Amino acid sequence: MKLNKKIFVFLIISIIVYASFLILSDFNKLADKITDFKIEYLPLILILVPLGWLALYARWVFLLRNLNYILPHKQNFKIFLSGFALGVTPGKVGELLKCQLLKDSFDVPKRITAPVILIERFYNAIGIVIISIFGIWFFDFSGIVILIIACILVIIFILLRSKKLFSSLIQKTSKIKFISKFSNSFSDSYDVINLSIKPKIFIVSSLFSASYWILESISVYYIFESFGINFIEFYQVIITYATSIILGVASFIPAGIGVFEGTLIGLLSIQGLTISSAISLTIFVRVFTLWYSVLVGFFALKFSGALSLNSD
Repeated sequence: MKLNKKIFVFLIISIIVYASFLILSDFNKLADKITDFKIEYLPLILILVPLGWLALYARWVFLLRNLNYILPHKQNFKIFLSGFALGVTPGKVGELLKCQLLKDSFDVPKRITAPVILIERFYNAIGIVIISIFGIWFFDFSGIVILIIACILVIIFILLRSKKLFSSLIQKTSKIKFISKFSNSFSDSYDVINLSIKPKIFIVSSLFSASYWILESISVYYIFESFGINFIEFYQVIITYATSIILGVASFIPAGIGVFEGTLIGLLSIQGLTISSAISLTIFVRVFTLWYSVLVGFFALKFSGALSLNSD
């Protein structure tokens, strides 16, 4: 099955999930809530989300330059955006296709790019920790969110620092069909990982990651504002959104579909929103924070000539 066909199957599953939420809600009330969306906020949201992408791209360039790979921005940015279309795979492992694109375009070895993509996932988690701590600092939220992330990061950091444990993990995950293509790249490039988590690199990359999550949280906040939901403070939006992201990723379901939505709807309901309001907000949040980037990623894939590549 080709890559575009697999993504199409995922889109069908996503439609079914969203349809289920609609069936379980009062459709008339939900329709009324959706029509309440204030269109004047749309340009601001459409600008804020790509600004977050730029923070991630800056981190991507920074990590590659740290490894002495300075690539032309035009093609590199296109390849970077291509990964968004593949972000709907479990754990975003589909982004590993960027390794092949960089190999074809710039002859960058997969043993360099594969671990960089792995490190990106680690820094994404670091960014969530930073903004979650910031939110909990100002509001009396449960520390469970931070505890879950901290435990995961400690495990990941230990795996990254221990060559023996890391090699063992690669050996086990190489049984997964898609990852098996890149297992040798991971195993042969352990030094790349150590270079990518040096103190200076760690600090700068973490700041880029936090900037991304802050910008995306601001865009989510304005989505709330566009529906007239102004009684939920910005810091509450951060922790609510971050918690939904964490549980969605932890489920290892592609893009956390169903888990993210269910969590966000539940948390919003706890904070006083009606089910219809929570569902409409969640749908719009997903449109701008997930499907917007997936659509852009599709265009980038098309221009990269990778849309017809086999992922088998």
